[in-house]
Formats: sequence, C-alpha cells, structure tokens
Amino acid sequence: MSETIAPPHSATSTGTLEVTDRSRLRRSHPRGHFDRVTIDAILDAQPLCHVGYSIDGAPYVTPTLQWREGDHVYWHGSSASRALKASKGAQVCLTVSILDGFVLARSGFHHSVNSRSVMLFGEAFRVEDPEEKLLKLTRFVDGLFPGRYGSLRPDHAQDLKATTVLGLKIEEGAAKVRTGGPSDEDEDYALPIWAGEIPVRTVVGEPIPDPRNLEGVEMPDHVRNFRMK
Repeated sequence: MSETIAPPHSATSTGTLEVTDRSRLRRSHPRGHFDRVTIDAILDAQPLCHVGYSIDGAPYVTPTLQWREGDHVYWHGSSASRALKASKGAQVCLTVSILDGFVLARSGFHHSVNSRSVMLFGEAFRVEDPEEKLLKLTRFVDGLFPGRYGSLRPDHAQDLKATTVLGLKIEEGAAKVRTGGPSDEDEDYALPIWAGEIPVRTVVGEPIPDPRNLEGVEMPDHVRNFRMK
C-alpha cells in the first residue's frame, strides 16, 4: 500500500504569499521571507509545530507534529481533544521553529540566535472522509519512515474514529530567518570581548529496540537510515 502512495511535501510552490497585516514583520524586515520555497523548506525540515487557538476567549498553544502536502499543512490528535474540537473552523496560528545557533555579541542587547521559523494563519478544517483521513495518516508516517505504514497491522475502524486530522491552507503567513554573526555597535568592536557563534544541530541517535520485539525481527532500513531533513 505505502509503495503506491505519494509521500508528503509534494511539489514546492514557486509563488509568494501576499503580505497581510498579520504576517507583515514589524521589525528586522530583511529576515522576513514570503516566498514558498523558503516557507516550504522550513515546514519540511521540522515536523514539530505549535498550534495556537482560543477556547472560551482564553489563548492556548498545543505542540504537535505537522506535515505538508502541496499547499496545505496537516496535524492530528485524539478525537476527544478539546483543542482539536475547538480548532475546527476556527482561526489558528501554526508555527514551526528551528534553532541553528546562539549568537554572542559584545553587549547583552545584541545577543541573538540563528534560527528559521514559519508562522501561518488561517481557518483550520477537519478531514472528514475516512478514506482521505487514512491516506493523510499514511503519508504522514511514510513521510518520516518511508514504507513503514505498509508493514504495520491495518488500522481498526476505532483507530481512525479516535483520530482527528486537521488541515490549514498555506495562504497567509511568513518565514523568518537569521544567519551569521553578531551585529554590534561600531565602537564595541574595539572592546576585548569574545564574540561569535555557537552552532546548534539536531543529532539523531542510535535506534533502541523495544525489549518485547519478537526474536528474529530485524531493524528495517527506514529505521536504520533515518535522518532529519
């Protein structure tokens, strides 16, 4: 099954998002990017996201995993989740952030971080059709671990009933990217203070087998060769 299903991400759009009052950067304008190439690359590189929404007038932010399919991002969770119930048809803010390094300057004020982030706005929708929901979840798993879904036991009807999949069209938002070293005041470069960058990287460790794995079950290639994008 998984061998015939297209992976997530799909094609990256070459378009540019329209700048809105919500997505416009108020400061550090050069760090803002509205092109889909930059936005899609960040979304595809980091599955962990945070979704902000409102319940009874109070703000909530929930961490979850997201995946992109063309012009949409999707996330899932328990059908009993109050957050997912509140998100359907509501305005949400989805963010993805990647820390690339710490930037040490010659004053506390100019310390910073190198990072890549995306913030998207829009109305969340629920994937209602059971077959489409299964397809989305299959693409989600296979996008991380190619071919894994087809090796798993088939989902029970209750599994799908207990899972909600929400989506958001990529049509309003922006990326923000900072790279490079510190930007100090001109006079501060004469100070005898070390300044520079401390790079930060995500490292994937060695897989740890479940002690209840059956004897003789070998580690599949999608586990052995797993890498973060």
